[in-house]
Amino acid sequence: MSTIVDYETTAQVADAIQIQYVSKQYENGTIALSGIQLLIAEGEFVTLVGPSGCGKSTLLRIMAGLDQATSGEVNIQSDTTSHKEQASFVFQEANLMPWRTVRDNVALPLEISGVPLAERKARALAVLEKVGLTAYADSYPRQLSGGMKMRVSIARALVSEPKLLFMDEPFGALDEMTRHRLHEELLNIWMNSKLTIVFVTHSVFEAVFLSGRVVAMEAHPGRIKQIIPIGESYPRTDAFMTSPQFGEKIREITNTLT
Repeated sequence: MSTIVDYETTAQVADAIQIQYVSKQYENGTIALSGIQLLIAEGEFVTLVGPSGCGKSTLLRIMAGLDQATSGEVNIQSDTTSHKEQASFVFQEANLMPWRTVRDNVALPLEISGVPLAERKARALAVLEKVGLTAYADSYPRQLSGGMKMRVSIARALVSEPKLLFMDEPFGALDEMTRHRLHEELLNIWMNSKLTIVFVTHSVFEAVFLSGRVVAMEAHPGRIKQIIPIGESYPRTDAFMTSPQFGEKIREITNTLT
């Protein structure tokens, strides 16, 4: 059974997410998750890594309220807003509507929520500025590169001003240069906001560069094997990627997963 490994500064930082003995079993008997316990602090950047089938995406979806646990519970700390109102999800694919402009794609969550037209246009433009796409507000998805589409997807997730951002391998299909550029942009957004980010990836390099803590999972059934604090201050730079500390964390996490 998995155990809770407390994050540093537990006494000083409020919990954003409390995961208590969460298990997931499918109708065919497959146990995707078993006894997951995890605390995630407000404002943390936490990444889930592990082999295919370890349940990291399933756990992420349960945290986000997109799937239900068979047993156990996830507590999202909020007194005033619902789970769905305070959380946004970025999927592996950008999933943009091809007939809508970039601005209208970003504004879609506000439109669904009944936000007036003028306000949602203004908020969409403001968040497009954060991801460096103001000049493409009137463009259509077919006119964008893969990296730009993912930035639109991130902007759409941010436009509702969530407290929690769940990201399921959003950069997996991108080339390395684009991927690293988006790493830096994502960290800038995170550092300038009060977001709590939970990120899923297969890339140990990506996990170490982005995260405050890395949750290493194992499969059959999906469990937490170890939680590794990165212990490197932000902002993260290219120099970190060539440092002995970076290499040591890569080896530590890789050894944990093998």
